[in-house]
Amino acid sequence: MDVILLEKIANLGNLGDKVTIKNGYGRNYLIPQGKAAPATPAKIKEFEERRAELEKQAADKLAAATARGEALSKLTIVIKHKTGDEGRLFGSVGTHTIADAITAAGIQVSKHEVRLPNGVIRQTGEYNIAINLHTDVVVTLPVTIAAE
Repeated sequence: MDVILLEKIANLGNLGDKVTIKNGYGRNYLIPQGKAAPATPAKIKEFEERRAELEKQAADKLAAATARGEALSKLTIVIKHKTGDEGRLFGSVGTHTIADAITAAGIQVSKHEVRLPNGVIRQTGEYNIAINLHTDVVVTLPVTIAAE
């Protein structure tokens, strides 16, 4: 399936690129989310007419993400959690808990923006957590998990 990207997609392409993808990825994710349009002659013409508007929207999103990233880089988050022997947590600290702690500190972050490549946190200590605000803006945030 050939589609035209309506915004920058990581590992796929930039705004306006015509790419070939699998049918399910296009039908079930990119097109319903408004991230791409089928590459028909009519859609290509419509895209070219709207190109300036889409580029402005993309620049606005990038500027907003950069501003949030600068504000986030100034934060240090401490999360208190119940612990057992040797600093092991009862339960774990995941993306939802981290996102709630950042939001409580004053900057709105959703759980899908928090990246934990090694899985949930199960020990006390200091961790560097990646916050993916935009495909071009990733902020590393120090998070300390402390005993309650």
